[in-house]
Amino acid sequence: MNESILNTSIQEFINNNLNSDITSLILKGTQFNSVETLEIIEQIESKKKCETKLPTWYATERIYYPNKLNIEQTSSEITAKHKSSLISGNSIIDLTGGFGVDCYYFSKQFKNVTHCEINDELHQIVKHNYKQLKSTNINTILTDGIEYLKNCNTKYDWIYVDPSRRHDSKGKVFMLSDCLPNIPEHIDLLFQHSKNVMIKTSPLLDISIGINELKHVKTIHIVAINNEVKELLWILEENYNSKIELQTTNLKNDFTESFNFYLEDESNIVSNCNLPLTYLYEPNSAILKAGAFNSVSKQLQVLKLHKHSHLYTNDEVIEFPGRCFKIESVIAYSKKQLKDLNITKANITTRNFPETVEQIRKKTRIKDGGNKFLFFTTNLNEEKIVLVCSKIS
Repeated sequence: MNESILNTSIQEFINNNLNSDITSLILKGTQFNSVETLEIIEQIESKKKCETKLPTWYATERIYYPNKLNIEQTSSEITAKHKSSLISGNSIIDLTGGFGVDCYYFSKQFKNVTHCEINDELHQIVKHNYKQLKSTNINTILTDGIEYLKNCNTKYDWIYVDPSRRHDSKGKVFMLSDCLPNIPEHIDLLFQHSKNVMIKTSPLLDISIGINELKHVKTIHIVAINNEVKELLWILEENYNSKIELQTTNLKNDFTESFNFYLEDESNIVSNCNLPLTYLYEPNSAILKAGAFNSVSKQLQVLKLHKHSHLYTNDEVIEFPGRCFKIESVIAYSKKQLKDLNITKANITTRNFPETVEQIRKKTRIKDGGNKFLFFTTNLNEEKIVLVCSKIS
């Protein structure tokens, strides 16, 4: 950590060049002797990435930024704030602290927060930034979180860990046992120090595989931002062996969509199917990731178009965690029928359909955009159909 970067003149240069062409800056160089040009470029690039992802850091003076990779891998403020709202208590330890965004928000819910980071420079950066952010109840420790637990007798209300999905020899991995640290291998150690564990994983992790790798899973949170799944949060409770609840959350700009169900119940529900009625419903990405296909049908009293289509219909508009459409017409899938619609621009979605959106656009020459929505799917009679819809705001 080069503290000269925090000098007023260098900070002004960074702020004045956040929108400058990076290549030009590198070629031109800077007049500062205490800091290399590439160090300043790294600050500019990393701070720019924080403008929307970490607005609190971006707006705070004299924040020191790590390299871009650290910023890319850290939680966004919106997800960190959400996960901190799920738990609270007196003490929590983050075994893989990183840039410290999660700990910052945990400090709003816990009296004492411990941030563990094995990288010396990142540890120094986080320690400095917490002072700038006026966070006084976070203890930063330069250590490997797992090794720290092995050598202490402290009990915590919660343990939080975000295993790295980059393995030294295997590259990018998705099995929990391949991540660093290996949580399945150390799960008993975690429970020696806390009854409650929260694990953050990639949205690409298969939920059934994660359940098989872990012990005492109580709740799984599937968190999406504007319909893009960002992370899975696994809540483990010592000795818990009952039904696992899945809680889906889609954080949108002006409201939040939530839908919860029990995994065991999902497999026991038989959904009723029906031909398209007045309205069409498409679940958000968090629900689709969770696999709540039958639970949605039962809880919200909507009918599936087909067992494998994951599109729903009814005759009355309801509040639905996803997109809602008015069905204007339903046609059999054929080039002639599509041509007769005289639609040149539309938003196309496929569900349980043999062709991709790209193949359909190439065949029909329908451009992307406009106010029409075309759903290419299969109905309960195994017929390929197209639903012509308009979106309900």
